[in-house]
Amino acid sequence: MTGYLELIVESFSGTIRDVLPIIIVLGFFQAVAIRKPLPHMKRIILGMGLVIVGLAIFLVGLEKCIFPIGKAMANQLSSPAILAEGDPILKAALENGHQPGPGIYLWAIVFAFCIGFSTTMAEPSLIAVALKASEISTGAISPLGLRVAVALGVAVGVGLGAFRIVMGIPLEYFIIGGYIFLMAQTYFAPKFIVPLAYDSGGVTTSTVTVPLVVALGIGLAANVPGRSPLIDGFGLIAFASLFPIISVLGYAMIGAYIAKRKSAKSQGTEE
Repeated sequence: MTGYLELIVESFSGTIRDVLPIIIVLGFFQAVAIRKPLPHMKRIILGMGLVIVGLAIFLVGLEKCIFPIGKAMANQLSSPAILAEGDPILKAALENGHQPGPGIYLWAIVFAFCIGFSTTMAEPSLIAVALKASEISTGAISPLGLRVAVALGVAVGVGLGAFRIVMGIPLEYFIIGGYIFLMAQTYFAPKFIVPLAYDSGGVTTSTVTVPLVVALGIGLAANVPGRSPLIDGFGLIAFASLFPIISVLGYAMIGAYIAKRKSAKSQGTEE
């Protein structure tokens, strides 16, 4: 219990230190540039206090829960010794000195896909962006549809990144190829969705997704023979940033195509 209290106190002090520059910048511009008192000052102070408390407690949760869970799941799904406990054939192969094939890591890749989708759906920054996008577009952009599109992009990206770690394929092949495809897709996508799609790629690398994805990548690279946690364990965040942009642009392109078909069909019926 004492260890938790020390960690909470340390987290509070660190959070205050991190938030302090934001407070100084806002206060400076409010006093020097705008030169007007902030409305609802008590509400703002209360909200800032809640932000500090929430961030501090969340960081403790990351340290004591999220990181260990991600690492433990990656170890259990990718450690040949653990996987061999329920597989006599694999156990015998390992005892004879044979290296396991990439097929034993299938569940690790499936887990990467599922954890990418679920963490993104719970991402607070994505929820905020989706609600604002719906508000500004007067409901033309569905908050749930946008979140699902982004989550699917992250899921595919993280799953593909886990596959890359298992197979030992260089990171640049996927990233360069992905951005070449993205540039072509950007040219053909509806223009209104392009800025939102690029922002959607950024909001996925936030408080919920990053800790689990990083822990997953490092744990997977540490267990796959011939992989380096430093070289191969990182890079999943790049996938989690790139593929949501592709999925949101694809979501908009499919929506525009369906709307165009419906419009053409209705015009044909009227004639």
